[in-house]
Parts: sequence; structure tokens; C-alpha cells
Amino acid sequence: MSSKIVYLISGANRGIGYGLASALAARPNTIVFAGARDPAAQTLMDLAAKYPNVYPVKLTSADKADNEAAILQIEKIAGQLDVIIANAGIASHFGPLVATPLHAFHEHFQVNTLGPVVLFQAAHTLLLASPAGAPIFAVISSALGSLGRFIPIAATPYGMSKAAANFLVKTLDAEHPSLITMAIEPGWVSTDMGNSGAKENIFGLSEAPVKIDDSIAGVLSRVDGATKEKSSGKFWNFKVAQGNPWDIETEEVPW
Repeated sequence: MSSKIVYLISGANRGIGYGLASALAARPNTIVFAGARDPAAQTLMDLAAKYPNVYPVKLTSADKADNEAAILQIEKIAGQLDVIIANAGIASHFGPLVATPLHAFHEHFQVNTLGPVVLFQAAHTLLLASPAGAPIFAVISSALGSLGRFIPIAATPYGMSKAAANFLVKTLDAEHPSLITMAIEPGWVSTDMGNSGAKENIFGLSEAPVKIDDSIAGVLSRVDGATKEKSSGKFWNFKVAQGNPWDIETEEVPW
């Protein structure tokens, strides 16, 4: 059995994806494929220069040919794939539902829902053949996609698209007995996307409240050591928090 662990992170050129790729690259015996629409982004070039185990790959959300080509590249370079973290996402429209244009729904579902679908379809043969015998497909979701723990932030296209991605997690868990699949709430993270949302919120914030290092540590704590029995088919919180309207007080986020 191979001692290396091969990861693919989508949306790895910035924000949470970049933080995940950086943290994983610093570990021993890892190979990290950093997926992005522009694999020549300076952030990824710098990361690959720092860590020879990092390979930027072109990965456009929901583009079938692009995703299939990325998986072929991974198979050629590494010969295996053990963990996918489907992180790429957008949150680009805020406001009441009555004034939300239909194109905003199309855009969010294209990236946030169909992105993970197309990625899994392209990768499943290689991923399920992981020599570790415990392949992981983790989706970076959001508490805004929770129906049971509704948070009143006016970002309906984003929340609906994440709720649909959560359904994908349940489907994959049921259909693939060897696959560990989970949704992960990463916190309201101080990234470009998170801070844009903070400025539009009803809570009086000037920036998102969760530091990216805390989010990355929390997300990886769910991925590391995950098993089918204890981890799969669940919506995990990056960490328990309380005291604010956006905090989730439990280890698992209600669906």
C-alpha cells in the first residue's frame, strides 16, 4: 500500500482552498493538486515553488472536459487519488428573494452544486480505487444551506445551492459503500467572499468573524481520520461555537 496521500482541492487559488492546499502541502508524504480556473495564478505558482509536492491543475467548476482532463493529469503524475475537497464556490448576490434575478440562481447552482457533481463524476473511478481503501469526497458547504438551522441572511441563491450540494453528499454516501463523503461548514471566514457577505449582512459586521487559520484547522480535523462509520453522510461543523446568531452550537449542522 502506498504511504503517500494524494489530495485534490478545487478553488485552491485563494481563500479557504488556498489555505487547505498550503496546510496539506506542508505535511509529509502528501501530493496536493491545486485546482483552479487559472492554474497559472501567482498564488499557485508561488505555492508550487515553495512545495515541490504541489501541482496546479486547470479545474473549472461544472466543465466536464476540464474536470476529466484534470483527473487524467492526476492519474499520470500520482497514479492515485485519495481525498477530494470540493471547495470552489461563489456567493455573489445578496438581497431579498423578490428582487433576485434568475441568472443569480443559475450562476450559484452551476458552481456550488453542479461543480461538485461534475467533479465526482470525473474522478470517481480513480478516487474509489484509492489504495488506502478509504477514499474521501468532502464538500465545503455552508450553514446557510441548513433548513433545520435557518440563518436569516439574504443570500438565497447561495443558500439554496449549498442545500442542494448537501443532498449530493447524502446520495453519494448511500450509493458508494466504500466512500467517505461529508459536507463541512467552514465557518463565516474572513476571505474575500466571506467579507463581501459580511458587508451585506444584517448583523452590523464589517468583516467575517472567523480567521482563516481557524477554519482550515477545523475543516481538516473533520477530514483527518474520517471513517465511513463515524463521519460519512453527515454535515459537520468546523467547530462548536455559540453566542452569535451565525454560530452553530453542535458538532453536526442540522440538514
